[in-house]
Amino acid sequence: MLKISKSFFSLLTAALIVIPGVSALAQTAQEKGLEIAIATDKANEGWGDSTSELKMIMSNAQGQTSIRELRLKNLEVTGEGLGDKSLSIFDRPRDVEGTAFLSHTKVLEADDQWLLLPALGRVKRISSANKSGPFMGSEFAYEDILSPEVAKYSYVYLRDEACGALTCYVIERTPLYENSGYTKQIVWIDQAEYRYMKIAFYDRKDSHLKTLTYSDYQQYLGKYWRAHTFQMDNHQNGKATTLSYSNYVFQTGLDDKDFTSSRLSKMR
Repeated sequence: MLKISKSFFSLLTAALIVIPGVSALAQTAQEKGLEIAIATDKANEGWGDSTSELKMIMSNAQGQTSIRELRLKNLEVTGEGLGDKSLSIFDRPRDVEGTAFLSHTKVLEADDQWLLLPALGRVKRISSANKSGPFMGSEFAYEDILSPEVAKYSYVYLRDEACGALTCYVIERTPLYENSGYTKQIVWIDQAEYRYMKIAFYDRKDSHLKTLTYSDYQQYLGKYWRAHTFQMDNHQNGKATTLSYSNYVFQTGLDDKDFTSSRLSKMR
């Protein structure tokens, strides 16, 4: 499988900017879409690692809700062909207590994902063919909770558009990795701070399936923005999942050894 590094895209964008006679007006929609995606990625570089807490609120079509509480650990990875690592540990309710999910994002190769199921006493590897399946019964698919590495998609700039009091770039991105549940995603990105504001997901029949809305942004370390509320609405089944983040702490000293499948198995 071909590996494409972030540095490749950085060089491509730089070339478009510095070549004499090449202006923004000369860019294709694909080039401008890629440039926006790279700028969004660069705006979030250098955070290192973080911990946070999460409340997952799942609602069915009748408005009934169930709540799960998790602890999260994340590690920034800058290696070629690789993406970030994350570990989610469920604390409540009791029926999911101790369940843990470990993810190693890749670029075009299959992502590595493992699920610790305490009731079964084993660690289960998630097949790459199941990335479109629901994560722990929520409206988030396994692929939705991976880090959005630039090279995982192709891009097309669509338009500029008002998004609340802000102005957003609107781009279309198409998954390049295998087994995605989506034909495309329409993404709204804040032009001032390069923050994700909204993503519309289209299923394999090219029908609008879900919309993810980001809100309650806060800035950390004087540079890094984090949305504290993720709202995923499923337009086809009437269900919704809200992720409410709190207690972010950055640069805590986490490293690769904290994100291994062998470490996950010892959590049982």
